[in-house]
Formats: sequence, C-alpha cells, structure tokens
Amino acid sequence: MLIEIKVPTPGESITEVEIGKWLVTNGDFVEQGQEIAEIESDKATLTLTATENGQVKILAQEGDRVAVGTVACTIDTSVVGENKSSKETIASNLFAEPKEAVAAPEPTSKSAPKVAELPEDSKVKVTLVAQKMMEENNLSIEDVLNGLRRISKGDIEAVLTLPKPEIPTVKTSSERKAFSRDEKHEKMSSLRRKLSERLVAVKNETAMLTTFNEIDMSRVMEMRTKLQNKFVEKYGLKLGFMSIFSKAVAEAMQFHPSINSQINGEEIITPEFVDIGIAVQTPKGLMVPIIRNTESKTIAEIEIELKKLAEKARNKKISVEELTGGTFTITNGGTFGSLMSTPIINPPQSAILGMHNIVDRPVAVNGQVVIRPMMYVALSYDHRIIDGKDSVGFLVKVKELIENPERLLTSGRNPEEVLLGL
Repeated sequence: MLIEIKVPTPGESITEVEIGKWLVTNGDFVEQGQEIAEIESDKATLTLTATENGQVKILAQEGDRVAVGTVACTIDTSVVGENKSSKETIASNLFAEPKEAVAAPEPTSKSAPKVAELPEDSKVKVTLVAQKMMEENNLSIEDVLNGLRRISKGDIEAVLTLPKPEIPTVKTSSERKAFSRDEKHEKMSSLRRKLSERLVAVKNETAMLTTFNEIDMSRVMEMRTKLQNKFVEKYGLKLGFMSIFSKAVAEAMQFHPSINSQINGEEIITPEFVDIGIAVQTPKGLMVPIIRNTESKTIAEIEIELKKLAEKARNKKISVEELTGGTFTITNGGTFGSLMSTPIINPPQSAILGMHNIVDRPVAVNGQVVIRPMMYVALSYDHRIIDGKDSVGFLVKVKELIENPERLLTSGRNPEEVLLGL
C-alpha cells in the first residue's frame, strides 16, 4: 500500500510552507512516528512524521515552497524490513549463529535496568522492533547480552566497518590561513524572512521610543536562593527570573493599561487580559510563545508553562496557535551577556520590555555607597498611543514590584496599606 504524507496546515491563514530539511534520504525505510522532515512557515518550524512503516519516496525537495495539503512524500508499506544501517546490522547479528567462540560475560546479580529505562551513557544500539520484543518479554539490555553464548565474526566485521566518528580538531596558528576571501552562502529561511519584514515594518510604521531604568535585584535573588530547593522539590523545575518579571508586568498593566493596547485601524483596543509573549532563541531563529492570561496565573504556573513552551519551540513541536495573539512581549538579552539594548516592538503590540545582564555595581542606598546586583531594563513603546507618562510610570511600577516582591501578593499595592484598608 502507498501512503501519502501531505503537508499539514501549520495554522489558520497559512496556505504555503517551505520544505526546510529532509531528515531521511530517498529510499530509506522509515518507522511509524519517526520524524522525516522539517517544514518552515512564516511563524514556526514544524516536523513531518511517518504514519506507517515502509520505504519513503521524496516528492518535494529542500527549499521548495509548496501549498498546504501537497504530498511531500509517499511511504510504501509493502516494503518489509528495516534499513541495513549499522544499528540494525549489529542488532540482527547479536542473534546470528555463532561461528567463532568468545567467552560470554559473567552473569551479574544486580538487577538490570529495563529497556524502557536505558542509561543515558549506554553504547548499545537497539531498533524499535527489537525494543518492542524486549518489552513484551520483560528483557533488559544485560539480559540479552548475558544470554549470548558467542560473538560471531560477522559482529566484529560489522563494528569494524562502522564509520569512525570525526573528532573536531583546533587548528594551530601555523595551520590557519594567513587570510581568506571565502564566503559562505545559505538560503534565508521563511521564518527569518518574515522576521526581517516585520522588523523593518516596525521601524517604518510606528513612532517607537525607548525609556530605561535600573532594578536592584537583591530581594528577588535572595528569595530565589532561599526557596529554590523547595520550589524544585514541589514543581520539578528551577525558578527563573522571567516568570517573576512576567507576573510583575501583568500587575503593572493594571495601573497602566495603555501599555497593553493595540491600534486597529482608527480604533485603540485595550484587552482586559494580559497575554505575554516570551522571546525564545531557537536554532531556526527567534520565536515568541504566548503565556495567556498571565494576570490570573501564579509565578509557579507561569514558570511551568514557560518551560513547556520553550522546549516545544526549540524542539520544533510548537503550534502556530501557541505563537499567536500576544498583547505584550518580554525579551531577555541578559542571557547572552547584554548590558543594555533597545528592543523592537512585536506588532501589532505596542510595547516590549527588555531585560539585561545582572551586574554588581556601586549604588547609593540611604546615603551609603553599597554594591548591589543591578539590571538595566528598557521599555520600547509606540508613542502614537502610549504617552511618556504611562511608559515611564509602567517601568517604574515594574521596578517597584521586583524590588519589593511581596507586593506581587497585593496587586502591586503597599502591603501595610492593604493591611490597614487604606
């Protein structure tokens, strides 16, 4: 039977994609669920997966722009067998008739990890078919190896013919070229092209300004250090600064809602919810997954969702819907060492917050010069609908919340005033 693998729709309004990269070659045997190609849309890089076992025939080449629904490849399910790659050869030879005797390993009394729990440093290669058989018969890798009476000549030859891994070498100064006029050419991806268009459009179509401030990170860092172990114990992941800033932004929006506004024709739309996009760097370029209704989530809930979305973006598993519809964006250049920058608005949003590197600097506190971990923050905004008073006030409110994190529990208000009903 011939199975057609069609290009799926990445999301609403997207009618065309680009074949980015084939992960298999024409004629390969593929297994159900195996990732076989990367497809690139204007918003994300997604993967094609095999729906059945069989031999693949590639119909669309890398770099081709094809319509959604186009048949990218076919899978011939009548082809029985597996690729004769090194891992399948070794696995099949493990059960071959012995030819030349070698003493079998001594049995071990320790309980071996089952095949579903292979150690990360395991050097044994197992096919999906062999793995399934081992699971059905409750066998581990050590069970199989200990059960072998002999290693055959064919096993040794199979290992000897495997391609040797290339070990990267660093050229010495004498080996390097004195100068070079070489150039590297590569095609710009759909995602990169779209990003370029949007960035240029922002500069041309908005009245973008940037205001700056600095935040003393002492209180937040102390809280994070003090409670990190308990946080990891309860939620299974570490607490980062991005989730705290996201919560602070959502609370600050309640005092300065224009920061959350957008222009739509001759109207100004101000959502009563805060959907924050978090800029994530991926191998294919910048992506901005959306955390919806941030104002209604706890810091822990934001952290969990952020980790999930970031992993999906980096692994090319994220959907277009998860990248669409934000009302505000946060980007953190500090992870790459940036001390200060001017972030560019992500349209149709009207503002973006830039976080930066945390650096110990001398600051004046109560008339004393002390060393504090300081972060510069930048707010770029569209001056057409956001006034300077709101932009500066918003950034000051974010600073206030980060420097006094207990106020995140009282909707940004002074806890003493809330206690006294003022």
